Amino acid sequence: MARLSGWFSGLGKAASDALPVRTGGQSLSRTPSTPHRMPGFDQTLVWVTLALLMWGLIMVYSASVAMPDNPKFARYAHTHFLLRHVLSMAVAFVAAVLVFQIPMSTWEKLAPWLFVASLLLLILVLVPFIGKGVNGARRWISMGFMNFQPSELAKFAVLLYAADYMVRKMEVKERFFRAVMPMAVAIAVVGLLLLAEPDMGAFMVISVIAMGILFLGGVNARMFFVIAAVVVIAFGLMVMLSDWRRERIFAYLDPWSDKYSMGKGYQLSHSLIAFGRGEIFGVGLGGSIEKLHWLPEAHTDFLLAVIGEEFGLLGVLSVIGMFMWMTRRIMHIGRQSIALDRLFAGLVAQGVGIWMGFQAFINMGVNLGALPTKGLTLPLMSYGGSAILMNLIALAVVLRIDYENRTLMRGGRP
Repeated sequence: MARLSGWFSGLGKAASDALPVRTGGQSLSRTPSTPHRMPGFDQTLVWVTLALLMWGLIMVYSASVAMPDNPKFARYAHTHFLLRHVLSMAVAFVAAVLVFQIPMSTWEKLAPWLFVASLLLLILVLVPFIGKGVNGARRWISMGFMNFQPSELAKFAVLLYAADYMVRKMEVKERFFRAVMPMAVAIAVVGLLLLAEPDMGAFMVISVIAMGILFLGGVNARMFFVIAAVVVIAFGLMVMLSDWRRERIFAYLDPWSDKYSMGKGYQLSHSLIAFGRGEIFGVGLGGSIEKLHWLPEAHTDFLLAVIGEEFGLLGVLSVIGMFMWMTRRIMHIGRQSIALDRLFAGLVAQGVGIWMGFQAFINMGVNLGALPTKGLTLPLMSYGGSAILMNLIALAVVLRIDYENRTLMRGGRP
């Protein structure tokens, strides 16, 4: 009887698979269910990153193609900066693919050592005959095929160290001297080394990254505002005690004056002229006049001004929109990781979001005349080998965090 029952049930199942079922005049065939596969990582984030990189590559070539006409760059070919930028992107892509393979548990163990390594490199760049100076600043170490900027590594290292620090200090996060003071001392040491280069822009970004991670990690709000006030006062004193930094502030307030229009306000005034020429739709790709030796550093710090001139208001809004979406998406990945009880990974992702969003905000504000001139590149787009390298490494870590989040949600182990 058991065998007969099993035979009839198997026959019934085969018949139901073969025969259509009619409901309300419609014929519905039974089809085998196929499980829905969740992508391994956020593909939209990858495409937005690639769009910014490709657009940046085109604009770097557009902004630098006429530079060899200047006697200062006469020995360079017209494609010099383009080819170096392509090489930097290739190196960065390989590094990003390798970094994606590293689990977040490994990054958590390496965080203190990477921070120490970044300090050693910041010291090394100040040593004569090792650090390379450009325009009075000693910020680079020559590696032959590219110039490496230790301050870019310091941003990433401080980010990892701050996230690891908050995980270790979670039980005493309400106590100022045990939770905040050691981190403040570490950032102060980094700041002194960066100001010796000098690179105040990188110090600002690193300070904001560290403060953001402390706040998101749960430091008492009153302590956070005390730290913020101390940082603001410290930067204010740096500006007031430095003649050339103070002149930059005055030039920002009135870049068209006779005193500053041909000096400290020269870059800003020509950046504003570029945006004015672009109007709504721009003058067209390659049609910029300001890049023809009028606007200094057009392919690095003031790339957005060339975008504004050639693509107009619509182009600038497109760039702003992509960075806003990217920052929001990275922060969401961080919140998702924290919700899965992965605090270190979540703080790292949110730290990368703060880094990309804040640096893009500063660069855009400088280009548009909303903020004083500061030497910070536009992430993923401006010319700069070490900046592109560390930007892609940071985003690869975010994609790894997203991958591990999705693996956990599918019931696997990261």
